[in-house]
Amino acid sequence: MVLAIALLLAPSAGAKVFASQNQALREAFPGATRIERDSRILLEKDFARVQAITKDDKPAKVVVLHTAWKDDTLLGYAHIDVHNVRTKPEAFLIVLTPDGVVRSVRVLAFHEPLDYLPTDRWYAQFEGKRRDSRLRVGGDIHGVVGATLSAQAAADGVRRMLAYYQVLLQPGAVAAAEETEGLPADGDPAPGAP
Repeated sequence: MVLAIALLLAPSAGAKVFASQNQALREAFPGATRIERDSRILLEKDFARVQAITKDDKPAKVVVLHTAWKDDTLLGYAHIDVHNVRTKPEAFLIVLTPDGVVRSVRVLAFHEPLDYLPTDRWYAQFEGKRRDSRLRVGGDIHGVVGATLSAQAAADGVRRMLAYYQVLLQPGAVAAAEETEGLPADGDPAPGAP
């Protein structure tokens, strides 16, 4: 995965590299005293949960997440999503707040013709989105004339990061939610429950 990101961010003919991984992370978390890199292999149950959330047939089984800190204060999380748009790759950085809200989306490299690249203003519409947002082009996300596949790839990537947050970064919250399934909102046991 690291090699794939490194190759993608290396300049090549017709490709546009906007920022390196390290540069983008520093700029996303300017006050950070440390940014931790965490590579995770999705267990079968986690893989299935990410797949169910994203509706993606083949989510990655290895995920690299970055956690930014200022001393002991959590600043947020980031993930570089690498995928093909049409036939060539793009990479963008998705940054979440500590409570799982999209803070920013930034394109790092784009190897398709730049005519297919949405504007920064278009990417800004992801800001403030969370897991319960309808992150579908034509839903919460406006389409882009002439860049439909790029728009869809971006929405898919943000949805993946929000799923990683839910499944990998907040397992206690997910376990608590699963334990309370079937309970009325007031916390009393459901009728017929022991």
